[in-house]
Amino acid sequence: MRKFLGFERGMGLGGWLTNYKRFHVLGNDKKKILTIGDFEHFQSYITEDDVKNIATMGFDHIRLGFDQVVVEDENGEFRENIFILIDNFISWCEKYSLNVVLNLHKAIGNYCDVAEDVSLLDNEKLQSKFIRLWLYIEKRYANKNTIVFELLNELTVGDATSWNKIAWRTIEEIRKLNRERKIIIGGLEYNSVTSLKDIEVRDDENVIYTFHMYEPFEFTHQRGVLQSATCFYNRQMPYPGEIERYRDYMITVWGNTEAYQDYSQMDKKFIYNFLAPAQEFIEKHPNAILWCGEFGTIRHAKMEWRIAWFKDVIEFFKNNQIPYCVWNYLSTPNDGNRFSLVDDDTRIILDRDLLTVLLGKFDDE
Repeated sequence: MRKFLGFERGMGLGGWLTNYKRFHVLGNDKKKILTIGDFEHFQSYITEDDVKNIATMGFDHIRLGFDQVVVEDENGEFRENIFILIDNFISWCEKYSLNVVLNLHKAIGNYCDVAEDVSLLDNEKLQSKFIRLWLYIEKRYANKNTIVFELLNELTVGDATSWNKIAWRTIEEIRKLNRERKIIIGGLEYNSVTSLKDIEVRDDENVIYTFHMYEPFEFTHQRGVLQSATCFYNRQMPYPGEIERYRDYMITVWGNTEAYQDYSQMDKKFIYNFLAPAQEFIEKHPNAILWCGEFGTIRHAKMEWRIAWFKDVIEFFKNNQIPYCVWNYLSTPNDGNRFSLVDDDTRIILDRDLLTVLLGKFDDE
């Protein structure tokens, strides 16, 4: 597999221009309206010191998530004040030798964690707005070919054929302006590794393919309040841990009595088996670049469990030469699924051993 130079170990940045508040508690008429509080948050939440901090920790790139409603108003006009913030962020990354992935985290018609009446995959008008946004971003950053575009974070509904058509249509439009722009595309089912097989791979060396990793879900999202299953089960899930606890989760929540029958413990064996489709993708497409753009654990999981899980996942990535980007630097206090890795106030990494593992340096111990 080819190298994704400059993007080998990254830090995701949410909670700023995406996930700035949770929409589940808002009425449908308020979900996509920005308030004065939102704009105050955008202006102050992330500063140059945060970018410097990420560089000092040893990461080589930042994946910046942003929402379409944040960068584009209800009239379809691009918000210059928000793009100035992105301009500044990019300049800070350049100053501290960090590369950038611009990730459209939530597109209109595919808002990831909010149900919508109209799907991006089914609506030509939304698709045109989607492409128009990426063309604007290309024109704005035309002289910065080190910036990588990630077309969409996680698809929630739809079929692979429709998404492949829209993704490659968008890429073809960008290619009319820039043949060298590196562009990232993923698959369905929240960018699951199992959906890699359904992504249309073409002969374009500047397209990168991606997947996310949050399995076992009952561990990474344990006692999370935004998903009914983990909220209902409301139990600590150790990793590594006794498999009976994981089986009980599946029985209690889903009525599934057959889950995890091939495992005596929840540990590395499960991780490696679950990620096997990534190996299959690499074998099938040896000239492509595969990048894990997002993986992480909820913050209130015990630190020793978080470290153990990250170590096993990153060991798999290293063994298969898969570059990666961890989620997430910092989470807002109202984020029901806080995956943050630094302290809210000091922005210091929560644990030095955790940082060693995130950088993939555990072999040096």
